[in-house]
Amino acid sequence: MFYFSVPLGKFVRRVSRLRGGGSALPGLVVEKIDPGFMRRTLSTLPLGVAVVSGTNGKTTTTKMVVELLESQGLTVFTNRTGSNFTRGVAAALLGEVDWRGRLTADVAVLELDEAHAVHFVNQVPPRYSLLLNVLRDQLDRFGEIDKTAELLQHIASKTTGTVVLNREDPRVARIASTLNGPEALYFGLDDSLLSTFPNDDEMRAAPGSPVPPASARPHADVVLRRVGADDADFEYDGATVTTGMKLRGVYNIFNAAAALTLARAIAVRDAGTEQAPQGKTVADNAGLLKALSKVAPAFGRGESLVVDGLPLDLILVKNPSGFRLGLKSFPAAGYATMIAINDNYADGRDMSWLWDVEFDTLRGGGVDQLSGSRAYDMALRLQYDDVAIGAVDTEIAPALAAFIRGAKDKPKRIFCTYTAMLAIRRELSKITTVEVVS
Repeated sequence: MFYFSVPLGKFVRRVSRLRGGGSALPGLVVEKIDPGFMRRTLSTLPLGVAVVSGTNGKTTTTKMVVELLESQGLTVFTNRTGSNFTRGVAAALLGEVDWRGRLTADVAVLELDEAHAVHFVNQVPPRYSLLLNVLRDQLDRFGEIDKTAELLQHIASKTTGTVVLNREDPRVARIASTLNGPEALYFGLDDSLLSTFPNDDEMRAAPGSPVPPASARPHADVVLRRVGADDADFEYDGATVTTGMKLRGVYNIFNAAAALTLARAIAVRDAGTEQAPQGKTVADNAGLLKALSKVAPAFGRGESLVVDGLPLDLILVKNPSGFRLGLKSFPAAGYATMIAINDNYADGRDMSWLWDVEFDTLRGGGVDQLSGSRAYDMALRLQYDDVAIGAVDTEIAPALAAFIRGAKDKPKRIFCTYTAMLAIRRELSKITTVEVVS
């Protein structure tokens, strides 16, 4: 059947792109005039839909899952821009379907904001879901973290096949006890790495509080055993394997265990389908590892650009855990440092979480430039940790230009919230090669 909403949505998408508009606008239009568009389109996929949600790491983890599945010969649809509201998914679909609304893919892997995922799964029950973590993030939108955990539990309850859970996050792991039907799989950490990835309760616990041993936690399908400078060890199927990693940041490597768990679940395909006519097939683990070793960071998530012949790294920060791990994974020594903090809706309006981050690692070199709408809030926070500040300018474009001029002979690193990262990438695209994400 032909639906008028598809050509209209495609027209709006083309006009929006020509005018430099937001990537989600066409999706908003098609959602209004054709509420059944997503369900109708995605219900045709042979391997169904996989939803990736949680507080931290959705974009990079989704990118990993997509590339791992493509290594298995699958055609994957995804919302590549990282626009993780339902309208973003609809807009991405408009870019992939033909004029009749037909999508050519085996499976969809979709990153979804926790709250919008609830609305999505009510329309399109996923066959798979991957729930990463529950951390204090955007309290003005979600409320306390128990509310966020409820949102993730709802996603799991609507999943028809397999739910992949973070064994090390108690609020996520507990979701398994509420499931009625879906299979639960876990990804996890070696005991030696637990202190590197504290869950929300542990970040607020007294130093030296006991951590449950691995034997007291459920079996994990994939366990991250070791993180090296450019490689990592994963254990699955009773064996430990080493693979090189282009991804940087310890949090990205842990999320690689999550991506492997989900990809392995999806890559085992049932008999009788066109993909596996001879019965259930096992995942090609060697192919998965090879693909994992080639995954580059998602835009703004440890992305490294080249400015004046030297690297400039972009590190997205949006909550205490993410900023702490970013500072740990990308130490400031030897780099010029800029921090850009915005408080737009997509960033979260409540920036009080900055006071839950320790910035003592920046004392040695200080921070060369602060920018964004909450630059002065950031300046006050750094003063309390005795971190020297070079300059403050709430306007990102001139602040970035001054930062680059002032640190011309040094590699650079920018910690930034989401909308600040988008603005910085736009400015950098004028002077260096920046991947276009559309």
